Amino acid sequence: MAAKEASKNSPKGESKSTAQQKSRGTRQLKKEVVDLRSLLIHCAQAVAADDRLLASELIKKIRQHSSRDGECCQRLAFYFVNGLEARLAGTGSQLFPKMLAKRISEDDMLKVYNFYLAVCPFHRASYTFANQTIIETSAGHSRVHIIDFGVYTGFQWPSLIQLFGDQGVPPRLRITGIEVPRPGFSPLENIERTGKLLADYANMYKVPFQYQGIYSRYEDIQIEDLNIEEDEVLIINCLYRMKNLGDETVAMDSARDRVLKIMRRMNPKVFIFGILNGSYSSPFFVTRFKELLFHYSSLFDMLDVNASRGNEARKLLEGGILGREILNVIACESADRIERPETYQQWQARCLKVGFEQLPLDPAIMKSMLLMKKEFYHEDFVADEDSGWLLQGWKGRVLYALSKWKINESCADQ
Repeated sequence: MAAKEASKNSPKGESKSTAQQKSRGTRQLKKEVVDLRSLLIHCAQAVAADDRLLASELIKKIRQHSSRDGECCQRLAFYFVNGLEARLAGTGSQLFPKMLAKRISEDDMLKVYNFYLAVCPFHRASYTFANQTIIETSAGHSRVHIIDFGVYTGFQWPSLIQLFGDQGVPPRLRITGIEVPRPGFSPLENIERTGKLLADYANMYKVPFQYQGIYSRYEDIQIEDLNIEEDEVLIINCLYRMKNLGDETVAMDSARDRVLKIMRRMNPKVFIFGILNGSYSSPFFVTRFKELLFHYSSLFDMLDVNASRGNEARKLLEGGILGREILNVIACESADRIERPETYQQWQARCLKVGFEQLPLDPAIMKSMLLMKKEFYHEDFVADEDSGWLLQGWKGRVLYALSKWKINESCADQ
């Protein structure tokens, strides 16, 4: 309902005359948007050159025109200038862990989750893609084991449990949820909460259920701790978490390649892989900054079109999550910089290199994605297919990509 309301109130429903009036009234604002982006890039260049006087002057000017409650570019500039100021002061590595440790209440997390489902199709499409793949892979089997890299709240799994329950005789479902330790959070408390909520949901739909929570860095996972059994269908699920692993600029034997090799040794029936498609991992700061600005300009524009500026869940998302990510990319370096996305083409090469074989995208999934977008979401959301990847984005910019893989039997174990 929220998505339909946002779509109804979006610019695509405006008459030509209304849009023209709005355009005349916002010409000055559009000029300011262009100026703010130019100021941000000039400031990043001054910070990179260690021109502290010029950088400080530009930061002051940007702050005068930015606002966390303003229009799209003002909000974007508010969080980008925080990152630039922290980089200039050299405080990024101290600020980011404090932001990461700051707890978001369960009520606020649920608000943000429901808001994100309402305004954009990305998570909803991802869960549909994963669920359909799991249902097809597990057909005819009585035991299913899902290893979820990045289980967090477990919000992905109630819809799958319901689908299994609707089968009449559901399989015995095991979920092993892996979560990376975070400062300020109690591992045992979070594991127990997620497991209990999923167990209660499984009981509601009469699905035999077992849950195991593991707190560990992905690259430190020991396969024997996962208790994989021969008579179960093993499925690995990893959506949008691999971007936080170190790449070759951190260590030549990168953590992301090591984790993919661990996954292959688990010998899954299928590996469901979702990535944030981004090019802002360059070791060169100004190049990275410009790519980051392009990427988050799309995200903030998407939110501006599909949600009101006063929406509290939008403010929580921008300030509590997106602002934190922006600061990490701008103000942190080396191992402290954990936001390191790659393009889907780069991830495809990594998966092939370690011995996975890509499975084709089911045309029915693409059709359902397009129908979902048309029914519930703004017309500027895009869904497309390339090289077996389901691509999702906004106004032509690819933001997320989904794929599925199996073991390439012709490759030797890594």
